[in-house]
Amino acid sequence: MSSKPVLFALEGSQAFGHAVASELGISLAAHEDRNFDDGEHKSRPLESVRGRDVYVLHSLFGEETLSVNDKLLRLLFFVATVKDAGAERVTALLPYLAYARKDRRGKSQDPVTTRYVAQLFEAMGVDCVVALEVHNRGAFDNAFRCRTMHLDAHSLFVNSLMDRAGSEPVVIVSPDAGGTKRVDLFRDAWAETAGEQPPTAFLEKHRRDGEVTGDAVVGDMTGKVAIIVDDMVATGTTLLRAAEACKNKGATRVFGVITHALFGPGSEQLYRAGAMDQLFITDSVTPQRAPDEQSQITTLPVAGLFAQAVRELHTD
Repeated sequence: MSSKPVLFALEGSQAFGHAVASELGISLAAHEDRNFDDGEHKSRPLESVRGRDVYVLHSLFGEETLSVNDKLLRLLFFVATVKDAGAERVTALLPYLAYARKDRRGKSQDPVTTRYVAQLFEAMGVDCVVALEVHNRGAFDNAFRCRTMHLDAHSLFVNSLMDRAGSEPVVIVSPDAGGTKRVDLFRDAWAETAGEQPPTAFLEKHRRDGEVTGDAVVGDMTGKVAIIVDDMVATGTTLLRAAEACKNKGATRVFGVITHALFGPGSEQLYRAGAMDQLFITDSVTPQRAPDEQSQITTLPVAGLFAQAVRELHTD
């Protein structure tokens, strides 16, 4: 496409949108948000999108002013509005994709919300969905019938972690058996940069009625820097449990790598326990509450990943 891409960022995602626009060397496109007294709203572009390649950015995490459902509905309606206004192609840019945790039926009659959300986007006419480190990449790819692009921040994390680990040996750890594929991908990213593949490990984990149990560790971490990799942290229970297990099994230091730092109620326990030496996160979401020990958090910006995705999509 010859003309420049058109980038919108909806309410609550403007700061991230400006960062992406700056990487692309463009300005955010203007739009109007209007809220009605009864709770309804409308959004519309304030410049022509006819025949244009349009990108709509929104991070679908809940916060005090806008719930997950508010943000999702506003994004869906705006995508449909832009499509109705004649856009040639509309791509949704999602630093955080809500409802991605329920990607399969764990119990009888469970919902599969990943697929339901995909159907909503498709019904609104979206042409492509770009998301950063969804809970299950295979489920994400299979849920959508439109084009998808999955981004990961592994290389960004690896560069920062190599500086912190120094010459010490490392082990890449999954907090449960279900995350071993994610750990394998992170190990590959590490090997690509360092030239050697570190060992991996995982922890036993069982969840029943909201309670997490299991303390077995599969893998050796004696005398190594343990790097625990997961896609998100909400209460911090799983991450804290994994960090304590690594220390108990002989890890010299423990680093956490979390793409989406939701930091919900209870996450303050991560630092009060002293098991976590440093936590590496991205700016994909604005945390609900920041932990007390800000010095123990390293935040990596990911706007550049989305800017590169826009470049590749726009130039086909």
